[in-house]
Amino acid sequence: MPEQTLTPRVENLEKRVELLEALPARMSAVELQIVQLRIEMREQFSAVRSDLEGFRAESQGGVQATRNELRAEIAAVRTDLRAEIRAGDEETRRYMRVLHEEVLSRLAIIEEGRPRRRKR
Repeated sequence: MPEQTLTPRVENLEKRVELLEALPARMSAVELQIVQLRIEMREQFSAVRSDLEGFRAESQGGVQATRNELRAEIAAVRTDLRAEIRAGDEETRRYMRVLHEEVLSRLAIIEEGRPRRRKR
């Protein structure tokens, strides 16, 4: 590579120095953009966190409401079921009394048809 004369070399160095002199301003601009990005990201993360906390609170309230609703429905079903069981028990008792009376009447009829035993 042939050596350049002094003038082009100085001009080349001047261009490089100009570029290097502009570098701190460009770095400051990039630094400012990074700081702004961090601020925006922090704000957005805070907003997302707030939204999630609000959603969690809403869902907890919804879960609690659902639990209360289910408890009320279960209590109502339990009450109805107990009433039906009691009614069924009463019906079964009535039927057992009828059958018992029927057995007693049949035994009485059988006894009437038998000859009486003599006492010794």
